[in-house]
Formats: sequence, structure tokens, C-alpha cells
Amino acid sequence: MDEMILKINHLSKSFGSHEVLRDIDFTVNKGDVTSIIGASGSGKSTLLRCINLLEIPTSGEILYHGENVAKRGFKAPPYRAKVGMVFQSFNLFNNMTVLENCIAGQVKVLKKSKTEAKEHAMYYLEKVGMAPYINAKPRQISGGQKQRVAIARALAMDPEVLLFDEPTSALDPEMVGEVLAVMQDLAQEGMTMLVVTHEMAFARDVSNHVVYMNDGVICEEGTPADVFGNPQKQETRDFLTRFRNT
Repeated sequence: MDEMILKINHLSKSFGSHEVLRDIDFTVNKGDVTSIIGASGSGKSTLLRCINLLEIPTSGEILYHGENVAKRGFKAPPYRAKVGMVFQSFNLFNNMTVLENCIAGQVKVLKKSKTEAKEHAMYYLEKVGMAPYINAKPRQISGGQKQRVAIARALAMDPEVLLFDEPTSALDPEMVGEVLAVMQDLAQEGMTMLVVTHEMAFARDVSNHVVYMNDGVICEEGTPADVFGNPQKQETRDFLTRFRNT
């Protein structure tokens, strides 16, 4: 029996009169690598921001181990430590070194000692190949290196799920591969991941579940073989054809 970590029920999100998400339903099981694909403006990043409680859904539920985290009064920080997020624009603290970036959340949210937090941070910085840069500030390293630090920072919080919001879209093409390689390693190690991405080869080859969104709804979902190899909806076929022709 698959262990369900997240269950999204009838999730909708509006900004004023503009409905960005409509009646979204899907589940995330332990060890799943779910890629969310679709054109820009289809609601993918808003969905991820709702799951991380950076946006509060207008209606519907986000169940984390059966508890609705979208309810009023729910305390987000401990949940965000367990459902971590890696942003398109890295979101590193520019006034802190690489190592300090990976220690701060552990000390503040997880209440770890600095010594313990440093040891834990170093483990993950080594894992993503950033140990030689621990004393650098973000402005002194490349975009690909910043994103690897952001991944290490998220991993240092010992998350159960990692959310990636277009983690390669702000990178130069030659840096995309180094970040995708880290993500592929995490997938192979069994990390549960939810990835908004335009990297179709990653969605096809690394994911075990693909969600295609169009105009604020889930248009089609299934295994990569189903969605890429035998799409059922015309919108999915059109999107994938456009992608193959770019």
C-alpha cells in the first residue's frame, strides 16, 4: 500500500475575480516524483505556492498526513520545514555565506544547536558539490551554484517532500544540467518531489507521475508513458507537439 503524504481536494484559488486554479485534485505518495507541466500562466506555480501555504487557497483542502493545513489558524513554519520549497530565483539570503544560508532555518525553526546545524549543512553541501564554496556570498557564485545551495538548504531541514518551482528556468543553459543532475540523484534516492518544470526530458525520464495543467485545471495526468506516449486529450497533444517543435 502506497503511503499518502499529500492529498489535494477540490483546491481553487482566485485573485479578485480572476480564478487561477479550479477544482484541483491529486495525491502525492511517498517516493513519488511528480512533474507538473503546462504552458506559462496555467496555474502551476500558484498550485505549488498554495501547497507550501505561501498562498492561501480560496477553497478546498490540502491534507498532509490527513490534516487539513489550509484551515484557519494552522501554523505554517513547522509544516514548511517538512514540505520544503526550492524557488526559481533561489531566494538565498544575500548577506549570509553559503554555509550560513544552510544553517539559519535549522537553528530558527528546528531549534538545532549551531554545531549540529553546521554538521548537517555540510553533509548536504558536499552532496550537491558546494562544500568548496561555504564561505562565499551568493553574489560570488553562479546561478547553477546558487540553486544547488538552495537545494542543500531545503534538504538540511529534513523535509518529507520537496517542491521545486521551475528550478532551472532562471539559469543559463550550460548550468541547467548540473541542477537537474542533483535532482535526478535525489529522485533515485527516493526523495518525494513535486516539480513544476519546462524540462520535458526530466518530466518524461525521471518522474513516475506527470500532471498536465491547462488554464487552471488538471487536464490530464498519469505515468510519463501515458502522458507523453499516449495523451488522451487534444490539449495535451497540442502542448506536447509545440514542445517537440521548439
